[in-house]
Amino acid sequence: QPIPGEPFYTGPLVKVYLERVERNERGTQIAISRTHPQMIAKLLEMEVPEIAEGTVVIKDISREGGVRTKVSVMSLEENVDPVGSCVGQKGVRIQAVTDELSGERIDIVQFDEDPIRYLMNALAPAKIVSIELLPEKNLAKVYVIEEQRSLAIGKNGQNVRLASKLATWEIDILDFVLHDEPAPQAPAP
Repeated sequence: QPIPGEPFYTGPLVKVYLERVERNERGTQIAISRTHPQMIAKLLEMEVPEIAEGTVVIKDISREGGVRTKVSVMSLEENVDPVGSCVGQKGVRIQAVTDELSGERIDIVQFDEDPIRYLMNALAPAKIVSIELLPEKNLAKVYVIEEQRSLAIGKNGQNVRLASKLATWEIDILDFVLHDEPAPQAPAP
């Protein structure tokens, strides 16, 4: 499955992800993809030694192939910055992955066991005022100031959609308005 709008020409090498191999009456068939989320994982593994060594672990990936991806990472060693390791000095590591995927934007975010902090990281670059979790509905009410609303939602809802898939919470973006009762506050990062 190609990345939408990506041209292919005879000659240059193209990296693909092997989804499956099937044997049937017509012989062996392979299914390859450039839009599969694991394509990102394998490219990062090739570019980031800390991932290849197992020091940095990819926890979740949400992807809209050819457009944008969010990847959450964590470090198994206290002195290793997982986001910085993936981005690389001056962005060289993540730029190599982006170049391989025809300019697809890739956001690397810090994984956190605390769902509120994880949601805040996943919704970056938007600045979140507070988050109210409703676990029985698997819903997160995310409060932002009006100026941050479009950033939190993203173009055509892409940022909130990818963050929701990454953090596995349904997300409602709401305007933060001062009342007599303040909205629930998120913990300090």
